[in-house]
Amino acid sequence: MAELPIPDVPPACCSGRFTISTLLGMEEGGRGPYTPTEGSSCDSAQPTQLSSSTLCTRTFGYNTVDVVPAYEHYANSKGVGDPRKGRPSLADLHSILKPDPSRLRTPVSDLQHSNGLPEAGLEAGLEEAEGEPGRDSEPEPVRFGWVKGVMIRCMLNIWGVILYLRLPWITAQAGIALTWLIILMSVTVTTITGLSISAISTNGKVKSGGTYFLISRSLGPELGGSIGLIFAFANAVAVAMHTVGFAETVRDLLQEHNSLIVDPTNDIRIIGVITVTVLLGISLAGMEWEAKAQILFFLVILVSFINYLVGTVIPATAEKQAKGFFSYRADIFAQNFVPNWRGPEGSFFGLFSIFFPSATGILAGANISGDLKDPAVAIPKGTLMAIFWTTMSYLVLSATIGACVVRDASGSLNDSVAVGSPGCEGLACSFGWNFTACAQQQSCRYGLSNYYQSMSMVSGFGPLITAGIFGATLSSALACLVSAPKVFQCLCKDQLYPLIGFFGKGYGRNSEPIRGYMLTYVIAVGFILIAELNAIAPIISNFFLCSYALINFSCFHASITNSPGWRPSFRYYSKWAALFGAAVSVVIMFLLTWWAALIAFGIVIFLLGYVLYKKPDVNWGSSMQASSYNMALNYSVGLSEVDEHIKNYRPQCLVLTGPPNFRPALVDFVGTFTKNLSLMLCGNVLIGPRKQKMPESRLMADGHTKWLMKRKIKAFYTDVVAEDLRSGVQMLIQAAGLGKMRPNILVLGYKRNWRTASPESLEDYVGILHDAFDFKYGVCVMRMKEGLNVSRVLQAHVNPTFEAAEHPENGTGSRAAPGTADPTTLASEQQASTIFQSKQGKKTIDIYWLFDDGGLTLLIPYLLGRKKRWGKCKIRVFVGGQINRMDEERKAIVSLLSKFRLGFHEVHILPDINQKPRPEHIKRFDELIAPFRLNDGFKDEATVNEMRQGCPWKISDEEVDKNRAKSLRQVRLNEILRDYSRDAALIAITPPIGRKGRCPSSLYMAWLETLSQDLRPPIILTRGNQENVLTFYCQ
Repeated sequence: MAELPIPDVPPACCSGRFTISTLLGMEEGGRGPYTPTEGSSCDSAQPTQLSSSTLCTRTFGYNTVDVVPAYEHYANSKGVGDPRKGRPSLADLHSILKPDPSRLRTPVSDLQHSNGLPEAGLEAGLEEAEGEPGRDSEPEPVRFGWVKGVMIRCMLNIWGVILYLRLPWITAQAGIALTWLIILMSVTVTTITGLSISAISTNGKVKSGGTYFLISRSLGPELGGSIGLIFAFANAVAVAMHTVGFAETVRDLLQEHNSLIVDPTNDIRIIGVITVTVLLGISLAGMEWEAKAQILFFLVILVSFINYLVGTVIPATAEKQAKGFFSYRADIFAQNFVPNWRGPEGSFFGLFSIFFPSATGILAGANISGDLKDPAVAIPKGTLMAIFWTTMSYLVLSATIGACVVRDASGSLNDSVAVGSPGCEGLACSFGWNFTACAQQQSCRYGLSNYYQSMSMVSGFGPLITAGIFGATLSSALACLVSAPKVFQCLCKDQLYPLIGFFGKGYGRNSEPIRGYMLTYVIAVGFILIAELNAIAPIISNFFLCSYALINFSCFHASITNSPGWRPSFRYYSKWAALFGAAVSVVIMFLLTWWAALIAFGIVIFLLGYVLYKKPDVNWGSSMQASSYNMALNYSVGLSEVDEHIKNYRPQCLVLTGPPNFRPALVDFVGTFTKNLSLMLCGNVLIGPRKQKMPESRLMADGHTKWLMKRKIKAFYTDVVAEDLRSGVQMLIQAAGLGKMRPNILVLGYKRNWRTASPESLEDYVGILHDAFDFKYGVCVMRMKEGLNVSRVLQAHVNPTFEAAEHPENGTGSRAAPGTADPTTLASEQQASTIFQSKQGKKTIDIYWLFDDGGLTLLIPYLLGRKKRWGKCKIRVFVGGQINRMDEERKAIVSLLSKFRLGFHEVHILPDINQKPRPEHIKRFDELIAPFRLNDGFKDEATVNEMRQGCPWKISDEEVDKNRAKSLRQVRLNEILRDYSRDAALIAITPPIGRKGRCPSSLYMAWLETLSQDLRPPIILTRGNQENVLTFYCQ
């Protein structure tokens, strides 16, 4: 492709795309700096009036409004169909250019680069610009890499006092082999969780909020919110736990030197409060100071490890030998390789429950996700490396101390004997020590099985081990003190729970949650003052395990839904391993403390129920949403394979509501008997030019759906744009539904204004009924005395000068009307109350089953009567009959109804149905059809057709005469309805059917008008498609 000559262009015209403002500006200003020569291609309606983009012309060789891919087009993107920043809309590219101030845009950035992509660092710049536009440049916030921000933090949180004080004892009890198994089992759970965290954190941009952010954005606000709240609380209490561990160690040192401050219990409180106050000061100083403190603790722990390893190779002194330390010996390793269970906790799972908390802490790095340079890289790399190195340290410590120290030792220098002395039992005898007496009496004070400070005894310099204990406890306390406010801040900003938004405010460059720090401090001090955390500790461990289980389940659930949005860049995970990790985490919860597991589950379920009840207005694209789609899709496809059976017949209704809020009674009626039972689809025909109506359709659909949800109607909304009402309804009848989930009943409102409306609309209305029967639909026409259409009331509320639309009562199409184009207004407008929303009491539902239509006339009132509001109504069935066979016909109908098991026991035979109606009513019918008569004087058919040319709704004299008996039947039925059902709650009646080509639309509407006029209760004219919807067979 030849490159066009590019003239010098001002910078404002050289951004990476054409905006509409640029195009319109060039149109107004005449010829721009570049005008295509004759014959050059340009994808616009006026090529000679458009300026050129330097970038696009260089890239494509011709002028175009299209843009090249760029980061800012996708940054901060929302749901499908929402406007993206900087990219022209489809209308900009596809529609005819017209000056539209509401759609003018200005360029976001100048992309004058050779490849059209933003330069490095643009992403960060855009994020800053999005935060506070127009603000002065501030110093960059502190951001950490994967080593300093995640790996060291996780390692410090994983290491704890169990490493120093309990791992040697566990090795003595379980033996080296089973201790390694315990370690590897624990690490398997944490590794699987680490892999799941890695997958979730690399599936899109991770912001602050850590564990809560990951779970809530994956599983949705329901589970995410509950876990976020208890996880933040667990971290706050964990601050107290680790601080009390530090305070107890200091208290023990004071006791050894007889230097207690007050007494053992109050000393823990005093030391604990002072310690947590100092830690709070470090946290408030900023993340940079907190990170420096963590590095200091890390170095202290490393020095203590090196000190221990050096001590294992130093030849043992007599004092150390008396305490059971003999340096590396193969026979000691062999003896300690196998288990030697002692005491009430001497079981595999008992020791596993003691050790497992020391393997946790892998979420410390993820919890400060907002302070990481690149969370998608730092969280996977740092977390997995922390798990690897801490696992190695546990395995090495267990193996080395198990190869150096015997299980029992007295600590007395007087127990040294000559090698091979008689009466000496045990492995120490071969090293010249006799610990037989204390071992047999189980009174030994030293050795792996008895002395918790074995690491300090083995090490080269004991106080360094104490310093390591201090470093482990304080670093864990500091990590939890930082994690809790960070997680809680994100939860507060999402506003899932009331009364916590106050704590979401951030301060400074890093948006530090100072209020959250103070709340965490208060909680920690409160639990430190209790000074006895043995009861609360198991619950905290279970809260952390709850988080592990949900993280693993999040990864599994996101994978199993096959959502196109699940594209983690970290590939080394397995959905089945994640499911296994979730299941094992739950099992371990009950292994640790079953009652604490039940409490944790109870709290999670309570918080989950609250969020489900409140239904927060958030949309995070969670896997639960993807799962809902998957389930609906699978069930819908599966339903196509199921053969239809009368027993499983459900009335699936296409309701011609127009805008649903215009006809609330019609919506409520159908919604009452289809709720939790069958399909309801509200159809709206937008009459007018497609170009004019399509934007209205897109704008209104969401508002109508929200209106239905607010009214608690379980229904779908759909609309079509058509040139006239009938063609639009034909589209809906043919295309509505999916697979077997397709409507089989057409429900519409009665056209009250048929006498004054245009004859074409009358013809369309009756034609819709014929179309429904042609497509094998049942038909249900609803009439209420006060009418169905409340649009005039709504419009008068919005605009007092509004005049009614042309078709106010047809129950179907809608035209543009002022004040109805805002979805927010639709969803928030006051809901009109209808008769179908109130309890009916002990009234009656009267069914006039005059013709056998397959049973639909019976089924709909039966379904209505099953609802609570209509449950007390008595259902009466009226059928036509002969006066001399009333008893026989009544018994036959009662027998038939009993076989249908509908519970209808009151049956009335109408023997006077064939009586001649009163003259005044006959006269009223004749006056009703008089304006529509052709008055042809019984001429032949050809002459009649010629006279009726252009007005097919006209009624010939012959048609009046042929249908006289049928017309009088409708007059008589109206008299019966007014006599028998004056006080009914609802009337359901089988209407007549007008034969196509033989019954003019005006005559048919006259029948329906005569049948249903002057009735106070709502009347439902129901006609099935002549196929059974009821059966009394079992198969």
